[in-house]
Amino acid sequence: MSISEANNISGSVTEFILLGFPCHREIQILLFVIFSLIYILTLMGNTSIICAMCSSQKLHTPMYILLANFSFLEICYVSSDVAKMLANIISQTKSISYAGCLLQFYFFFFSMCAAEGYFLSSMSFDWFLVICLPLHYPTIMTYHLCARLVVSCWVGGFLSILIPAILISWVPFCGPNIVDHFSCDLGPLLALSYAPVPKTTLTCATVSSLIIFITFLYILGSCTLVLHPVLRLPAGSGRNKAFSKCASHFLVVSLFYVSVMVMYVSPGSRSHPGTQKFVTLFYCMTTPFFNPLIYSLQNKNMKDALKKVLLTGRSPPSKEISKNTEK
Repeated sequence: MSISEANNISGSVTEFILLGFPCHREIQILLFVIFSLIYILTLMGNTSIICAMCSSQKLHTPMYILLANFSFLEICYVSSDVAKMLANIISQTKSISYAGCLLQFYFFFFSMCAAEGYFLSSMSFDWFLVICLPLHYPTIMTYHLCARLVVSCWVGGFLSILIPAILISWVPFCGPNIVDHFSCDLGPLLALSYAPVPKTTLTCATVSSLIIFITFLYILGSCTLVLHPVLRLPAGSGRNKAFSKCASHFLVVSLFYVSVMVMYVSPGSRSHPGTQKFVTLFYCMTTPFFNPLIYSLQNKNMKDALKKVLLTGRSPPSKEISKNTEK
């Protein structure tokens, strides 16, 4: 089948029906309330981090700039998927246009997930410099390098999966158009294909696997290098505090990557729809929700800025930026 023929067939499908969570109306209302609460708290937490960084001169350092961009990514990350899910829970039609489905697929399941790994890798690199090379940190992690990292994460996230996204847009859809999921996920979409698409499946699996494993191995290596000097510290509060932060960071990274690996390393695998929904729901809501807790509540500078911004409504006073920032 040629590309033009595939496009003509795909044009016959103008919308998809996202089945979501088929259950009694009372349970759907309960799910809507729970998911809405988590979604609102996620937006509030990540927005607070961005406001704290922007309002406090003390937080205008590469570490907090990366954290603020990561928080903004989390807002985009959760909004691209959860907002439509909430709308469909209370809707009777539960439909999404063909173009909207492809856009949701691109912006969330590929670009945002790729950018997530890139930002986690950049934050791990910054953390490695702070712990292992504290004297060289100001000369290595300059604002210029930080800006290049931020731009590379955003641009790289959008470009990494461009070819697979184009291939997905060429997949022929002629019906049925019912997606047994709450979002336009890769597996359920390919299951509705009019004809087998082994090359598209292989390309998506290859690209997603490379991004997932390369970024995860880099973060794992950075955490290993960081643990070495931390474990050499004398026993006490300083060692326990550093080890606690390392463990918390690695726990969040592990939860995110394990769930993503289960779903996207083998996108053609036929897993149970309920399992797909649970795993997708886990990583698309849990990581953005816990991001403010893990990366902010254990940071004294961020806690002080958040208290002054949220409780008093005043910006923290500008102070001289210290060379050794606290993690």
